[in-house]
Amino acid sequence: DGGPRVGEVDGGPRVGEVDGGPRVGEGGDPSDPPPVRLEKRITLVNVCTLIIGGIIGSGIFISPKGVQQYTGSVGLSLCVWAACGLLSLIGALCYAELGTTIQKSGADYAYIMEAFGPLPGFLCVWAYVIAIFPTATAILCLTFAIYVTKPFYQECDPPQECIVFLAAVAVTGLTAVNC
Repeated sequence: DGGPRVGEVDGGPRVGEVDGGPRVGEGGDPSDPPPVRLEKRITLVNVCTLIIGGIIGSGIFISPKGVQQYTGSVGLSLCVWAACGLLSLIGALCYAELGTTIQKSGADYAYIMEAFGPLPGFLCVWAYVIAIFPTATAILCLTFAIYVTKPFYQECDPPQECIVFLAAVAVTGLTAVNC
């Protein structure tokens, strides 16, 4: 029809309006509250806890037995745990440095995309979606199933079918909650 649409003056949107309605905090009125925005802020402690939590995951509940079994002494197993904790801290600090240097969302994808280009970035995301995240979820659910069934089978190991069934229920539940 050639005329301006609702919310437009001279073919362009009015200040503070989107599709005919005012935006929060941009109506031009000084009494309007400021716009709501998420802060781009994460502390070193936040980064360390996120990375260490991601690296350790549920393995900390499964591996002490193996570490103790193969080291043969409590002192040496504590040294192994301390060394692994130091490596986790170094990894967390590396991610903190990457996060402050490359300020894009996407974590590993953004870092690989920035450093190596779109194809390696795509392959990284593809590997995460197809293999890494599903297997990590399966391992976490299997660990959950082992620990939930263990109190009912104190004298022996829980049946494998019971563990697998409970893990499948956990995966299904997580999928239902996240979809």
